[in-house]
Amino acid sequence: MSLMIVGADHLGNIEDKLTQLGFHDILHITGRKPQEVKKDIPEKINLILVLTDYVNHNLSKVIKQKAKDQSLPICYAKRSWSSIHQVLNEHKTYLS
Repeated sequence: MSLMIVGADHLGNIEDKLTQLGFHDILHITGRKPQEVKKDIPEKINLILVLTDYVNHNLSKVIKQKAKDQSLPICYAKRSWSSIHQVLNEHKTYLS
């Protein structure tokens, strides 16, 4: 499975924990650079995770619209493993 993470400068050990859950292709966009808003979502992505405490409103809005256009599930969490894990568990139906 592939996951696109939007927000946060560094993921730390979150990437390792996501790999243990079965996400082997993880694309991380920090959202710091203005040109990142213009990037398209790759076709290989199965789920989008937006880290709400580290992303600006414009980028979040653009990503939400792009996900909707591509019929991709999108979820929102804070940058803590407990929050991320809880949200991913709620989206298991999309990941099966």
